[in-house]
Amino acid sequence: MTLIETDPPLAEPVTLAELKAHLRIDVGDEDELLESLIRVARAHLEAVTGVALMSRGCRLVLDDWPKANVIPLMRTPVQSIDAILVYDAEGEPQTLPLTGMLLDASARPARLLLRERPTPGQPINGIEIEFTAGFAAANEIPPELTRAVLLHAAYLYEFRGAVSPDMQPAAIPAGYDRLISPWMRRGL
Repeated sequence: MTLIETDPPLAEPVTLAELKAHLRIDVGDEDELLESLIRVARAHLEAVTGVALMSRGCRLVLDDWPKANVIPLMRTPVQSIDAILVYDAEGEPQTLPLTGMLLDASARPARLLLRERPTPGQPINGIEIEFTAGFAAANEIPPELTRAVLLHAAYLYEFRGAVSPDMQPAAIPAGYDRLISPWMRRGL
């Protein structure tokens, strides 16, 4: 099971102006750095929660259908299922009709139930599910997740000289875990 981001988000959940106001910065000397810290903080939050903060295209690639009828999509919320492709033995994609499917878009992770599940002809990466995940606009994101991105980006900015940008995120600010805990993926 592999999740691929096919279309990156067109915007970040926190604007440069919001982060600068949070940090009380008036000058534009470090705008590029601040924008990169917003991206790092968003990517980290999405990785640990499975929540796609802003709308983007995704592709879930499977070798075969799961034994259970329900397919976990590994992201939430899901806005739409755009295509389901099953590859035959020659490697040609067969498009499944999207009728008859049942999508639980807000489950964590989102779940998909298909009534028709033809056997893929190729043994590896025989199934692709393309979908759009994320909140449609920044004002739809739960406020605790927006606050977590702000706190984390500010923390990274505070320690910008101690750790190189390619080693970020090096640390998590106090209170961050409490903000995102309701959104964390739980496993046994």
